[in-house]
Amino acid sequence: QFKTDPQGLGKLINRYMTPMTDLVMRKEGTIDKYIGDALMAIWNAPLDVDNHAQLAIETAQEMEVELKKLNKELNADGLMELGVGIGINTGDAVVGNMGSNQRFDYTVLGDSVNLAARLEGQSKAYGLTLLIGEDAVCEGFDFLELDLIAVKGKEDPARIFTIVMDEKPTGKFLTSHKTFLNNYRKGNWGKAKANCEKLLITAPKELNKYYEVMLERINELERTTPENWTGVFVATSK
Repeated sequence: QFKTDPQGLGKLINRYMTPMTDLVMRKEGTIDKYIGDALMAIWNAPLDVDNHAQLAIETAQEMEVELKKLNKELNADGLMELGVGIGINTGDAVVGNMGSNQRFDYTVLGDSVNLAARLEGQSKAYGLTLLIGEDAVCEGFDFLELDLIAVKGKEDPARIFTIVMDEKPTGKFLTSHKTFLNNYRKGNWGKAKANCEKLLITAPKELNKYYEVMLERINELERTTPENWTGVFVATSK
């Protein structure tokens, strides 16, 4: 839409980044950098923040709400609606001024940071806005486990979660979802497929794309199950 209008693209990016930046700062976060149309934020540095994982997740939830408001405005202005992906993780990292003798930035480096970036990249593949690493799971939220995934560049699998925003999951749904994951990880493809097809009808609507992706994956695995199947999905893209 903005191929011949770079100034319009710049205005759109600013229109998106301004409210999202406000949300991060209100929740005691630090803006690390802007990377094109992406925003990287950190918590617990440079100042200690005890409940940093909780605040990061709250920020992500508020970003989803803010995005819906922004998309209504963009739609009214005849502009494309925006979709976002958010990856959250926590863990040890090196924090400080990094770069060169001529120029440097205050930033963070480490395996935990890389996983957060990889989760953001995988959000679209799962059809979800928010993916959360296991170490960031904390009290105060209804987390839904999604998968065991070996992200690109890592061999060790990561257990990933999301939070259903629009519809509070029922106990019956959570039980059905757990049964689905168990059958999937054991390679019981017939049962897993039946579970998944039922969940496509009964689960909260925002999970539809996720179950469609998993059903497509099961159909492929049914034909080409690796001999050493352990229930871990190996991602081939970032």
